Amino acid sequence: MRFDEIDMRILALLQENGRMTNVELAERVGLTAPPCLRRVRALEQEGVIRGYHAALESEALGYGLTVFAMVSLRSQAESDLRAFEQLVADIPEVRECHMLNGEIDFILKIVAPDLQSFQRILTTRLTTAPNVESVKTSLTIRTSKEMPGVPVQID
Repeated sequence: MRFDEIDMRILALLQENGRMTNVELAERVGLTAPPCLRRVRALEQEGVIRGYHAALESEALGYGLTVFAMVSLRSQAESDLRAFEQLVADIPEVRECHMLNGEIDFILKIVAPDLQSFQRILTTRLTTAPNVESVKTSLTIRTSKEMPGVPVQID
């Protein structure tokens, strides 16, 4: 799909504020509401816009700990990779899972209320999982930047 400047502006504005009304979005990109809505729907149908969500404050909901876990597997056969991905998909505290190139096979972003809760996830769900060779963890001290999405370049 090719994107013109209006599409890019729509994407940038919606990424910044997904609750923006179509009327406000149309005004900001210089269109009337119906063609703006058609463009948004086309971007959704093409999968460029995957969804809309609210950014929640983790600590306010009792998740005061964020940990990154680097996981190495014994086997990198496709079936073993998929089995591990399915395992972590079923752990709600695992918020992100990325397969990597190199020594580490996966990096996980995990949230937990406290260290004891995280250790329980680690020892009962991750390190005991089939095919897991090792798990190395790093606790987040602070987060200075957390941006959803991708940079949208507008000419």
